[in-house]
Amino acid sequence: MNTRVALIGIIVEDTDSVEQLNRLLHEYGHYIIGRMGIPYRERQVSIISVVIDGPAEIISALSGRLGMLPGISTKTVYSKL
Repeated sequence: MNTRVALIGIIVEDTDSVEQLNRLLHEYGHYIIGRMGIPYRERQVSIISVVIDGPAEIISALSGRLGMLPGISTKTVYSKL
């Protein structure tokens, strides 16, 4: 299987979507290398970085599903390898 390493940046502006977000991350958990979350209380947002190693279509599917959640924004950066 040909895989890519990518970073999915997530900004959470609506905490009502956090449960769905965590459910999706759990669903794709076997591809996730690690994640880091930072609450930015002054701006009432949270920033999450997810590092993932998987097929490009899996990474794209996860990013797309996350981005469809209300109050969630995502951006994905792929490694060149």
